[in-house]
Amino acid sequence: MHVPDGFINAPVSAVAGVVAAGAVAVSLKGARRELGGTSRSSAAGSGGEKTAPLAGLVAAFIFAVQMLNFPVAAGTSGHLLGGALAAILVGPYTGILCVSVVLLMQGILFADGGLTALGVNILDMGIVTTVVAYALFRGLVGLLPRTRRSMTAAAFVAALVSVPAAACAFTLMYWIGGTTDIPIGKVFTAMVGVHVLIGIGEAVITALTVGAVIAVRPDLVHGAHGLTAPLKLRIDGELVDAPAREPVAPAPAARSNRGLWATGLVTALVLAGFVSFYASANPDGLEKVATDQGIDKKAEEHAAKDSPLADYGVKDVSDARISGGLAGVIGVGATLVVGSGAFYVVTRRRRTKDEPAGGDTRTGEKV
Repeated sequence: MHVPDGFINAPVSAVAGVVAAGAVAVSLKGARRELGGTSRSSAAGSGGEKTAPLAGLVAAFIFAVQMLNFPVAAGTSGHLLGGALAAILVGPYTGILCVSVVLLMQGILFADGGLTALGVNILDMGIVTTVVAYALFRGLVGLLPRTRRSMTAAAFVAALVSVPAAACAFTLMYWIGGTTDIPIGKVFTAMVGVHVLIGIGEAVITALTVGAVIAVRPDLVHGAHGLTAPLKLRIDGELVDAPAREPVAPAPAARSNRGLWATGLVTALVLAGFVSFYASANPDGLEKVATDQGIDKKAEEHAAKDSPLADYGVKDVSDARISGGLAGVIGVGATLVVGSGAFYVVTRRRRTKDEPAGGDTRTGEKV
């Protein structure tokens, strides 16, 4: 659903950019809390340093899976948007940043999604999907038993709804600032219709991924906090919560984090570098609707159309399989580096702000 330049006029694109920038600014503050960048997150105050690479991995994984277009109807394909997946795994604020990093890398390196439409894409694919999905997910989790199955089911429904919600958001922006005179009813019907089908694929991918991570490390899934019910003790005939146990030393968890990180990275590289070659070549939902309805009449050439990686291929590499695979691997690596670096800076800034200069954050004493 990457919106190219020229679909939405300049004023509306500018407003969308301002809204997106404001949301990203708010998300930066929220992500510091979600990533555990405070000194209380671990004995050594390094929680953010451990979780920043995991958040970067989520961004890289979303980039990889977005390369896997799947057929949804005759002549139409779809791909993961990723807002629901990111929000459930690392939190809504961090999720917005993850999708924003992916969209930025795609726009600059691969000429996918217009640069003047970057704000539109962040608002549509990053903010709307993340907010809608996470709000619905939390609502369902509050109603259902707190089990792995119920959380996986909630992730499925949240992801399913988030995609047509993004289609509605695009339709609204097109209604306000579309550059072609197409009846809005036709655009709405076509967009929502095809993206409901795409939402099913989004839901399957999200549910499978969330369920797999919860099965291995539920403590690393933001949306699974409190998955295990607290231990109850019967005292004088009444059930009360048992005292919380002291956490074990962080070293084993750190090793497990590295194992999960390595597994996720290898999976992303395989998906982007190999499996992507077998993705559907049909236009995605927005491209198909734009062609059928005439929305693309004033589409503009991408400013990065001459990029060495434009259209997810490496320039001057004639073999399509090798060219696409290399582009995918480069994209995963670049997204991982940029995302992890950005999240590391976010958490370090919080730690620096919280810690007195030269002091122990737990005692306030000089060290």
